[in-house]
Amino acid sequence: MDPNAAVKNIIAAHGGEDIWTGIEALEAEISTSGLLFKFKRRPVLDHVRVTASAHEPRFVFHDFPSAGLNGELVGDREVRIVSQSGKIVQKREAPRAAFHGLRRMFSWDDLDFIYFGGYATWNYLVAPFFFMRDGFYFEWLEPVRVSSPFWRRLKVTMPEDLPTHCREQIFYFDDNWHLQRLDYVAEVVGAWAHAAHLCEDYQDFNGIKAPTRRRVRPILVGDTPLPGPILVALDIHHIQPV
Repeated sequence: MDPNAAVKNIIAAHGGEDIWTGIEALEAEISTSGLLFKFKRRPVLDHVRVTASAHEPRFVFHDFPSAGLNGELVGDREVRIVSQSGKIVQKREAPRAAFHGLRRMFSWDDLDFIYFGGYATWNYLVAPFFFMRDGFYFEWLEPVRVSSPFWRRLKVTMPEDLPTHCREQIFYFDDNWHLQRLDYVAEVVGAWAHAAHLCEDYQDFNGIKAPTRRRVRPILVGDTPLPGPILVALDIHHIQPV
């Protein structure tokens, strides 16, 4: 099957083009933890409300880093902390470039986390619908057997203007065209940060079908993830299209 034609099946399996083009954003409640949080000296997130724009890479952590403040991502252009009155308390332009400093090997500040957590969670919540944007390139790889079924593997090259882990990622889909896994290098963490991101427990949220249990495991060699440690655990408690 032509990969561009298959993308239509993938979009349909997650809710369909019509429902996506008819919304402005996804509001969600999430919890996150894992070894990466310990390495970067970041507190875990427990039932935090977030908003992901449906049609551009913008993301908001509500009441973060503390009550009454919002952490906002504006693509690769800027991250900022904004008060409820709209006053910018802190901001950082070109936030991805800031990760080259030595300190960030050992700890992340609030703006670092807003960038990494913001673009990553935005990617997770809007995939695979962002395949509808211009600039994506798709290529089929050989399928892999998982227990009895095969998972289709789609190599996706991301457009340059999209904040994401890395430009080339591999998405795995089951017979229902549901996303089961994606592989990437989290370049902001390091060139060595090759990981498998496993997706489970699909639920239907007013027509949007999404995995609610996500676990990121390291890959050292080839494409087989290690059983542990869990680098990032992301649980999605609720999604509301708006």
